[in-house]
Amino acid sequence: MARALPLSGRLSGESGLRLLMLLLALALLVIGLLLPLATMLIKSVQDRSGDFVGLANFARYVQTPALVGSIINSVSIALISTLTVVSLAFLCAYGITRTCMPGKRVFRMLSILPLLAPSLLPAISLVYLFGNQGWFKDVLLGESIYGPIGIVMGMTFWIFPHALMIMMTALSNSDARLYEAADALGTPKWRSFLTITLPGARYGIISCAFVAFTLAITDFGVPKIIGGQFSVLATDVYRQVVGQQNFQMGAVVSVILLLPALLSFAVDRWIQRRQVAQLSARAVPWQPTPSPLRDWIFALLCYGVAAAILAVIGTAIYASLVQFWPYNLSLTLDHYAFKALAGGGWDAWLNSLTLAFWVTLIGTLVIFFNAWLTEKSQGYRPLRQGLHFMAMMPMAVPGMVLGLSYIFYFNQADNPLNWVYGTFAILVLNTLVHFYTVCHLTSVTALKQLDPEFEAVGASLKVPFWKTFCRITLPVSLPSVLDISAYLFMNAMTTVSAVVFLYNSDTRLASIAVMHLDEAGHFASAAAMAVLIFFTCLGVKLLHAVVSHLLLTRAQRWRQAT
Repeated sequence: MARALPLSGRLSGESGLRLLMLLLALALLVIGLLLPLATMLIKSVQDRSGDFVGLANFARYVQTPALVGSIINSVSIALISTLTVVSLAFLCAYGITRTCMPGKRVFRMLSILPLLAPSLLPAISLVYLFGNQGWFKDVLLGESIYGPIGIVMGMTFWIFPHALMIMMTALSNSDARLYEAADALGTPKWRSFLTITLPGARYGIISCAFVAFTLAITDFGVPKIIGGQFSVLATDVYRQVVGQQNFQMGAVVSVILLLPALLSFAVDRWIQRRQVAQLSARAVPWQPTPSPLRDWIFALLCYGVAAAILAVIGTAIYASLVQFWPYNLSLTLDHYAFKALAGGGWDAWLNSLTLAFWVTLIGTLVIFFNAWLTEKSQGYRPLRQGLHFMAMMPMAVPGMVLGLSYIFYFNQADNPLNWVYGTFAILVLNTLVHFYTVCHLTSVTALKQLDPEFEAVGASLKVPFWKTFCRITLPVSLPSVLDISAYLFMNAMTTVSAVVFLYNSDTRLASIAVMHLDEAGHFASAAAMAVLIFFTCLGVKLLHAVVSHLLLTRAQRWRQAT
């Protein structure tokens, strides 16, 4: 009995520590997400003096033809971009997963390059290629690249990698036994495609469509650079807040922008649950057989897409290295000097590196540990379920909406956290929360693969949970932790919409500098800064690949043995 008392006290201490960690994790998302969003909703029903006016702001918005036109423009652009991207991604994913086309690995590496650049980069390249001084201006048959055509082209480039990954997953999960049965019955290939392939991938296609639609309707970078006078909701929020200082109307547009994103998020979550129910434990992966004509048709399609991606990125690189496009094409590095130009120059790039470093360091540790609390921790089930639900919410909140919400919440004089406003800390918090959901899902997926016996054995041996976490859970999950780190770093370097309202002269970021250089007419320098961001992310991605390879071939060799 005398020995049981200290043991009991230690166990209750561990339980209390788990409770404290859970409450801190919930506090992070309440402060970083719920309270700012609630403040924004309140602002949307107030006038400039702060008095409650009900839905008067929304009524004024609906009565303004130019603003209502932005809704129609946003929806139409998002629908056209979604149709284009989903069709292209389906064909490329089919070529990768269902054919024996040569060069699959090379195409897959090239297809992710748009993820390494801010969405401003393709818009800049398209202006160089199809603008008034562009080499391919005549291809547009008299139409201007500034407007819906340019926005759709830029969106297609930027969203394509996201859609391709979803499509590849959807087509990889089909059951090969169905095709074997169809062949045995003499079913034509086209009928097998319509009755087996499409129904098997339908949830993936729908999910891909909603993800593409959400990205298209909420993106700010592409329409800001190449939209011209064609207004969309994302640029309206920026114009109302920065241009007209009309914060109430900015809140109204943000609420409207939030609605389609929330709807897409809800439908996507419902579809993902249905998709899991479609999978069978006895399913056999599809193994394509060679068909020279089919394989080369899809190879040429994928090579064409890869050539377009390289052309867009290559144009930005080339434009940043020539004196004056298209009249003086002699090479120079002057545009990388950023001397006496708007945007902050190299200081902005260093600020982005600093932001990416802190978001990667803090975000990786915090998000992975919070995911462990929801997935592996014992007790406090309602709190763990609440934390998981809140961790899923940031995916449904557009960056512009989150950034504007931070202004409303943290810039209040009576807020005890007011000191955060205007500092680097608010940029770190905003970026961490903005990209929280994908990292949380990655962590939960990795933790689900671990046998729960680890925690059970550790508890039976009276090993404190933090020792089990540090000595077993974290080392075994290192590949996923590295993936999260790389994801956070690249998104912190390229994000625009989430931080466009939150920087000051000392914390200006490289992605914001691209926008300011473009607004000031320094187009080549804007391209140079975008290229600088691209190569920074590419370097980190290559470093991540090398470290992951070393980890898998040495410290994680047991995974390959299984």
